[in-house]
Amino acid sequence: MEKKYILVTGASGGMGKATVKLLTERGYTVFALDRTEYEATPNVIPLVCDLTDEQSVVRSVEKTMEYTDNLFAVVHFAGIYMLDSLVEMESGAFDKILDVNLRGAFLVNKAFLPLLGDGSRIVITTSELAPLDPLPFTGIYAVTKSALDKYAYSLRMELQLLGISVSVLRAGAVSTDMLGVSTDALDKFVEKTELYSCNAARFKSIVERVEARNITPDKLGKKVVKMLGKSNPRFAYTINRNPLLLMLNILPKRLQLWIIKQVLK
Repeated sequence: MEKKYILVTGASGGMGKATVKLLTERGYTVFALDRTEYEATPNVIPLVCDLTDEQSVVRSVEKTMEYTDNLFAVVHFAGIYMLDSLVEMESGAFDKILDVNLRGAFLVNKAFLPLLGDGSRIVITTSELAPLDPLPFTGIYAVTKSALDKYAYSLRMELQLLGISVSVLRAGAVSTDMLGVSTDALDKFVEKTELYSCNAARFKSIVERVEARNITPDKLGKKVVKMLGKSNPRFAYTINRNPLLLMLNILPKRLQLWIIKQVLK
């Protein structure tokens, strides 16, 4: 079988590691890109890169081209989670999450495009929240994932003309370190908020119920591998969607707002 190369961003995270392992088991050679160096093996080539630094991304392209000038796929897992009030969060935090979650994907796709040819594909992990109305205090995370989702669709519109497929994986809660980050962010928010002290405590119980229904990184990795195996992949794939969030979003927006207000006030 002809050797196929795949770039995976956020490779050192739980989802990234699980997917890299599955891809190499199926014979792919993986460029494992992350801020921290991934362990090199015969089928894994680590790339240390800061996705928010355009020159760092360009250097990763140059390193990749020492091995190949053709990528079968780019799989995006890099991202950060943030939970905060949209009127209390620091402007620097606002800039950071947009920079990592949205701009980082833009920089990677732009820089690595010359290595993608007819029949290659891009997979971007967004969130089950992307097409849904966000819950309070998760707004900034949902905004970045919704923007990433819309960016991916726009990119698909354009790159189809070059024979390149773009798909998104809208995943619900996955049992990775990010769940711990989510819990810590929620605890910090409950402690520091001056506007929503009573509401935030109730909101915490809701978030914990939503995140209790999670899947393993390996299950998500298998979904990505299955997507990459499709001859004509569709735009959106989902995994572990939360029924409570889906039910809430079926309701008219005025009713959604009323329910949230009654639960949290």
